[in-house]
Amino acid sequence: MRMTLPLDSDLLRTFLAVAESENFTKAGQAIARTQSAISMQMKRLERIVGEPVFERGQRGVQLTSVGERLLPNARRIISMLDDTTAMLNARPFRGPVRIGIPEEYGYSVLTGALGAFAKHHPKVDVTVRYGPSSEQIEALNAGKLDLAVVFEWRRFSGAEVLKADQIGRAHV
Repeated sequence: MRMTLPLDSDLLRTFLAVAESENFTKAGQAIARTQSAISMQMKRLERIVGEPVFERGQRGVQLTSVGERLLPNARRIISMLDDTTAMLNARPFRGPVRIGIPEEYGYSVLTGALGAFAKHHPKVDVTVRYGPSSEQIEALNAGKLDLAVVFEWRRFSGAEVLKADQIGRAHV
C-alpha cells in the first residue's frame, strides 16, 4: 500500500459511514449524501490509498484487509476531530463550585488539581470545605456542597460515585 495524497476528514467520515452500514446507500442516508457521491468519494479514497478498501458484493460491501487496517485509525481521527469541535464550541465554566474534602487530601491532592483547574477555568469560583466524611455527607445532602471526597462512602446511598481509590475510598 502506497498513498499518493493526504487523507482528509471528509473521506474518513464517509469511509466510516460505509464501513458501519456495509452499504453505500445507507451510508449516504446517514451522512446526507447521495449514493453516487458516496461511491465517488470511496473511489477517491481508494486512489489515495492505492488499493481497494471495500469488496463489493450482492449484499453490500465488506472491508478488505486494507480497509480493516484503516478502520481503527479512521475512528480515532474522527473521534479526535469531533472532540476538538465540541471543546471549541463548549461554553466556558463559570460560577461557584463548592467542594468538601478530608484534610488528608487537601494539601497533597487538591492544591495541584485546583491550580490546573483554575488555569483552564478562570471564571469558576472554587470554595473548599475541609472536614470529616460525615460532615461532608451532611453538607452534600443539605445542598451546601456540589462535590465531596469521602471515606466510608458505602453508608451514603444518595451519591453518584465518580471514582473509588485503590483502598476502597470513594469520591462522590
